[in-house]
Amino acid sequence: MRSTRAALRAGASMAATLPMIAGALTLGIPAAHAADGPSRTTLAGTRPAWATAKADRGATPDGAGVSARVYLAGRDATGLAAYAKAVSDPSSAAYGRYLTAAETQTRFGATTAQVAAVRSWLTAAGLKITGVTRHYVSVGGDVAAAEKAFGTQLHDYTKGAKTYRAPAAAASVPASLDGAVLAVTGLDDAPHKASAKDVLPPPDAVFRNSGPFSSYYGSDVATSLPEAYGAKIPYAVRGYTGRQLRAAYGAGSRTGKGVRVAITDAYASPTIASDAASYARKHGDAAWRTGQLTQVLPKNYTRTEECGAAGWYGEETLDVEAVHAVAPAANVTYVGAASCYDDDLLDSLGKVVDNHLADIVSNSWGDVEANQTPELAAAYDQVFQLGAVEGIGFYFSSGDDGDEVANTGTKQVDVPADSAWVTAVGGTSLAVGRNDTYLWETGWGTEKASLSADGRSWTDFPGAFTSGAGGGTSRTVAEPYYQKGVVPNALATANSAAGNRVVPDISAIADPNTGFRVGQTQTFPDGSQQYSEYRIGGTSLAAPVVAAVQALAQEARGGRPIGFANPAIYSRSGSRVYHDVTDDPTGSALAVARVDFANSYDATDGLLTSVRSLGKDSSLAAVKGYDDVTGVGTPANGYVESYRRR
Repeated sequence: MRSTRAALRAGASMAATLPMIAGALTLGIPAAHAADGPSRTTLAGTRPAWATAKADRGATPDGAGVSARVYLAGRDATGLAAYAKAVSDPSSAAYGRYLTAAETQTRFGATTAQVAAVRSWLTAAGLKITGVTRHYVSVGGDVAAAEKAFGTQLHDYTKGAKTYRAPAAAASVPASLDGAVLAVTGLDDAPHKASAKDVLPPPDAVFRNSGPFSSYYGSDVATSLPEAYGAKIPYAVRGYTGRQLRAAYGAGSRTGKGVRVAITDAYASPTIASDAASYARKHGDAAWRTGQLTQVLPKNYTRTEECGAAGWYGEETLDVEAVHAVAPAANVTYVGAASCYDDDLLDSLGKVVDNHLADIVSNSWGDVEANQTPELAAAYDQVFQLGAVEGIGFYFSSGDDGDEVANTGTKQVDVPADSAWVTAVGGTSLAVGRNDTYLWETGWGTEKASLSADGRSWTDFPGAFTSGAGGGTSRTVAEPYYQKGVVPNALATANSAAGNRVVPDISAIADPNTGFRVGQTQTFPDGSQQYSEYRIGGTSLAAPVVAAVQALAQEARGGRPIGFANPAIYSRSGSRVYHDVTDDPTGSALAVARVDFANSYDATDGLLTSVRSLGKDSSLAAVKGYDDVTGVGTPANGYVESYRRR
C-alpha cells in the first residue's frame, strides 16, 4: 500500500506529461532561470506540455479567479546546496556540523527585504496576499491581475474531455527581484475547487485476510494445492510482527531511545492513538509512553473526497505501527497535510524543517516523474536541503508499480523519491523462518495466477504482473556524486550519456504476500466501527521500516543525527552490513499460496485462491550488487552498529 499524492494539483494533471529541464537537478540545485529581456526573468517549466496551439480554446476570462503560490529562493541557494552536501558527506571535514532551525533560517532563508519586494510586486499587479510563510507568499485574484504579475496570458486548453487553464507562455518575474523567486505554482488550475470546511470521513470499509496462513515463512505448506515451480509451496504469512522484523534487520538491543521520527501523510486517522495502543498490546511491543506519539495537524482539511481521505488513515496507521514495532522507544510525530496536493504536502515537510520536529522523516507517498514540474521539484529540493543542513533525513517510498509501464505505459520512476536529496526506499519479499531467523529476500515483484475451477492447476501460470517495488533511472535528475562508482553505468546512462539518478538507494520488506500485520479501526458491513487486523505491504511499509532502523542507528551513535543518509549509505555498499538481495536467493523460483475473501471481509461470498510468484518486478531485476529494485540491499546484522564508529 502506498498513497499517491494528487496529480490534479496546481501545475499538473494526472495524465499530463510536463516539460523537464535535462540535468536541471544536479544534486538538487535548480537550473538558473533564463533571461527574458532586460526587465524580466523567465520561470522555466511554468507552461505545461499539454498547453499546445492545437488545444488552445482562447483566452481565459479576465474575471476568473486564480490562486497561486510564489516560493521564495532565499538568500543563498547555491550556498545552501553546498553546505547541505558538506554536512552530509562522511568524507567532508564539515560532516555532522549541523545548524539549528533558527541558524538555518538566518543563513539561508528569505530576507525581510526579499519578502517585502515580492509582496510589493504582487500587490502592485492587483493580487491579494493570502498568506506569508518562510517558504512562500500565497496570493489570490483574477486572471487579469495574474497576467500582469507573471507576464503571460492565461488561456483555456482542452486535454482529453476536460478544459484547463494554463499559461500560453512561460511565466516571468521582474528582474529587479534579484533571484528572490524560486518557483510559482497555481497558474494552471486543478479540476476541483477546495473547500476550507471539509470534514474527515469515517474509516474505510473493512478489509481482512482469509487463511490458511503461515506463522513464519514455510510453516504451513499448501499440500492440497497444485505445485508451483515443481514443488509444493507455503501459504502466505499472516503478517510479520515487529519482533520478526527487528530480528531480520539486525536491531539487536537497540530501541531508538531518544530519537525523534516524523511521519508525513495526508489527513489524520481519528482512531490512531487507540489503534496503535491496541496493536502494541496485542503483539508484545512496548506500550506507548505518554507523549511518545504526537500529531501536528492543519486547522482545516480540503479535497477529502477527491483525495480519498479515509484511504490515508491506513497509511498513517501502517507508518506509525511499523516505526514503533521496529524502534519501540523512538518518539513519533505525525504531521498530516490538509490534502494530497503538492502545496499541502510541502507545507507538512516545511513544518518538520522549520520547527525541527524530528531527525528522521518517513514519507509513504508519491507520484510518477512525468507529473512533476521543474518548479515543484525545486520547491521540494529546497526543503530537503534545508533539512539536510539541520541534520534531518527524508525517506521516501519508491513506488508500488515497478517500472510504471503497466500503470502509465511509460517506463519511469516516482517523485519525490527521484530527488538527489532524499533516500529512496525500495522493496523486497522477506522470508523469516522459525525462531525469527532471517532466511532470504527477493526483490518485490508479484505475478498472480488463480486456481482452476477443478482445483488441479493454476490458470495461465505464473500469471500477470500485479505490483512491485518502484525503481529505475530518472529522466530529469542528474547522477549524484554518491552514486558514482556504485551504480552500474548501464543503469546511470539509461536515459542520458551524462548519467542520471537511479532509484532506489536502500530497501526493506514490502511484498504484501510476506507483509506486516497492522491493526486499524474499520467500518464493518453492519455500520459498526471495530478494531481489526490485516496483512499489508508496499513500499509504504519499507519506508517506515528503514526510518525505524535509522532511528536505531542514530541511537547507536549516541543520538547524534545521521542527517541526509545517502552518502553514508553508499559508503557502505558491498559490505556485510547489507543483505545483498537477488531474485534467486535459493537457486529455484519462489512462490506462495494465498486465500482471500471474495468480499474482502468474510467467507459469505466464497474464497479466492491464487499463487503469487516472488521476484518478478516488471522489467526490473534484483541482482548481485546494486540494482534498481533494492538499491544497495537491506540492513543486516552490523548495519545499526556500523554508525557507532562514524
